[in-house]
Amino acid sequence: MNYFIEIIGWIGAVLIVGAYFFNINGQLKSSSVVYIISNLFGGIFFTINTFVHQAYPSMIVNIIWVVIAIAAILKKNKPTRAN
Repeated sequence: MNYFIEIIGWIGAVLIVGAYFFNINGQLKSSSVVYIISNLFGGIFFTINTFVHQAYPSMIVNIIWVVIAIAAILKKNKPTRAN
């Protein structure tokens, strides 16, 4: 098996589970850039890993995970309008 694919799969797991752990323990807000970026790259890495392993249902879940993270980044960067 390609070790690179396995390594990025494990990195993806650490990023997503680590961000969740810190969020649950009140050390990282779900709206923070670190949380969102961790989920974005974790999802990308998982998508690559699951694609190579032909685990297509998991791949679709991770693609959705990435889209949600991108939407959160865009929302954070959207300028607010003054009333």
